[in-house]
Amino acid sequence: MKFLHHILGLGLLLAVMVKCGNSPDSPALTSTTSQSGTAALEALEGIDSLMWKQPDSALTVMLEFAGSAEADSLDEFEGHYCQMLIAELLYKNYYVQSNREDLLKAVDYFDSIVAADGYKTDGHKANTRGVSLQKRNAFLDARAHYINGVGFYEKDSVVEACGEYLRTLDVMEEHFEERELVGHKARFMSLTYGRLGEIFSKQFMMESAITCFENALVYCKIEPTSPIGISNFLYRIGKEYDKKNEIENARLYYSQALDNMTTTDNMVYRDIIASKAFCEYKVERVAKNALDELSTILMQANTENERLNRYFAVGCIYFYDGNYDSALFYFEPAFANKEDVWLQIQAAGYLRIIYDSIGNREQSYAYMRFLTNHKKPEGENKALVSKLEDIFKNYQNQKQEKEAEAERERSIKKTIKIIVPVAVVVVITIIILAKLKSKKLLKEQQEEADRMLGETEQEHENELRRLQAEAEQQLADAEQKHQQKVEEIVKRHEDELKLQKDKSEKEIEKTKKRHEAELEAERLAYQKEQEALRQNLQQREVQVSALEKALEQQHKEVAKQRTAFLNEEICQKILEILHGKHITSRDISNQHGIGLNEEDFKQLKDAVERHYKGFDNMLLGQCASLNQSDLTLCHLHLLGLSEGEIGALKGRTYSAIKKQNENLQEKIGMEENLSAYILKVAEGLIGHPERVLSEVALNETQKSSQKNSQKIVNLINERPEITTAEMAKIIGITRRSIVNITNRLQEEGIIRRVGPDKGGHWEVIE
Repeated sequence: MKFLHHILGLGLLLAVMVKCGNSPDSPALTSTTSQSGTAALEALEGIDSLMWKQPDSALTVMLEFAGSAEADSLDEFEGHYCQMLIAELLYKNYYVQSNREDLLKAVDYFDSIVAADGYKTDGHKANTRGVSLQKRNAFLDARAHYINGVGFYEKDSVVEACGEYLRTLDVMEEHFEERELVGHKARFMSLTYGRLGEIFSKQFMMESAITCFENALVYCKIEPTSPIGISNFLYRIGKEYDKKNEIENARLYYSQALDNMTTTDNMVYRDIIASKAFCEYKVERVAKNALDELSTILMQANTENERLNRYFAVGCIYFYDGNYDSALFYFEPAFANKEDVWLQIQAAGYLRIIYDSIGNREQSYAYMRFLTNHKKPEGENKALVSKLEDIFKNYQNQKQEKEAEAERERSIKKTIKIIVPVAVVVVITIIILAKLKSKKLLKEQQEEADRMLGETEQEHENELRRLQAEAEQQLADAEQKHQQKVEEIVKRHEDELKLQKDKSEKEIEKTKKRHEAELEAERLAYQKEQEALRQNLQQREVQVSALEKALEQQHKEVAKQRTAFLNEEICQKILEILHGKHITSRDISNQHGIGLNEEDFKQLKDAVERHYKGFDNMLLGQCASLNQSDLTLCHLHLLGLSEGEIGALKGRTYSAIKKQNENLQEKIGMEENLSAYILKVAEGLIGHPERVLSEVALNETQKSSQKNSQKIVNLINERPEITTAEMAKIIGITRRSIVNITNRLQEEGIIRRVGPDKGGHWEVIE
């Protein structure tokens, strides 16, 4: 059935590919985006956002999108965006990339719009996720190159894949400053560097791999790729130093990886333990300690491939310790694992040496033939490594040149900041000197002017006497005219003051009447307000009574639901197992022999879902990184068990459960007791008294609105010219509420407004 589901899912996904690929030729470039087109873009952005958190759920939503009307309305931008999302969803859900041709078109398209400085159409002017269109398109372009690199890698085109990943970094570093690389962008940078590190690691390019993993670690610390992402990159760096036989550096990074590990229930943790144990053996040459560590994690292996990898590590210890018989016991099963060719090649190398040393030439030649058949020609390997080194070195050189150019620009700006003030001082000095020179010249000109003035002073004096006589006569004439003008103005002012006095008395009387009317309206409004307060108090009493009843009903439902849950067969079984057991924090794992199996935990999960439906989804909604072990721990807390009891049931120590509790509290982000919090989450799913209260409040609000509507109609019948402000004072509500009610009454055809706001009136429509 699961296989059939995958086939059906891929069939629907192919339908989405076809719809995305058959979008019209850039309608957005000639017209604004239609309403359905906007809905399609919003749907794709929603799938994109979900994919960063839950890729499997995002794939399900994409399959649903295939049958929607929005899928038929994609424009060119949305079509290419859709194809890129499909490729990412296939990769993140472990499917092979099947839309290569359309993805390559999307890569070219995003390259073109980024080169054109954004997608400039009326339909896509809105920002996406808080960034400008140019930055949004640059991020999409980088993602398109990254997923194209994944496609090349799936086809064993390692050089092309590496080129695409480096192009991804180019786009991100060109369009985003370092401070902008946070959130999804930081996580994306970490994943890109991680992919490059994996490529270089497989080609034994340890220095390049270390550089990439270190960069991936930097961004992973900003935005973790997973709960164990930091530990994983520290481990990968340690592995590269291990390959270089720099044991102390390798041990340092392995220890840091373990210190940063938040949970021990994963294969990366077991890989670190295995690598660290082998590394310790190389230094101390004490096989027993390393074998004890490897034996412990060997028992925890979840898959056959992991088990055989642990076999290989144990075989290596025995090999280097000279115990070839025991080494054969572990190497031969590892070699038989045909699903992991790299493991077979490694095991074959050791087996050839062992059989050669014990004189079994036939077996030794058999493993030699296997190694020969699976070894790439030396020239081909060297050519591949040379190409990878060249393109990575070229990328680093270009990056260094860009950084140097940026540093030069910063230096120039810094120099300008220094030079400009100095230049200003120089200019001011020049201006001051010029002014001093101008003053000296002015003094010389003044002396010459005084000499010329003395020569003509007598002529001016005679002319001045004549002009003075004329001026005195003109002044006398002007004084007479001014006196006449003043008399006319005084008389006019007296007439105006008399007229103004008569008008003022009328205005005062009119104002008094207006004030009396306003006081009467205020008194009526106060009476209305008191009445509204009394009605509001009665409504509150009804709401409180309804809430008390709802809370009482909820408490009954909670008690009934918990009793039913505890009476479940699996719950009774667990409580019966623990009955009479005195478990302390000092007890070790498996001491009581009461551990539950996977079927028991599954039955408990089903019981929780039956009685507290949606419990797991509620927890995952608060923290999407919770794993099944965390959810199982929450299920056991619902039974009210102590940490010691939970440890005994899960076959783990008290301290391990306590640490898991603390990690879970940190993930969810709460400080109260975990058991109490878990019970609150479960009980919160049963009753919702707030809904009862809101329904009561809604009914009361509707009744109040109907009463106010009738009051407004009555006021309009009595006085059609009444204003909304006067209505608000009389009824005792805000003017905005009056406007909302009158607008609704006009829409319903009960009243209408005739004329403008000032000078018009209301009419009630019969």
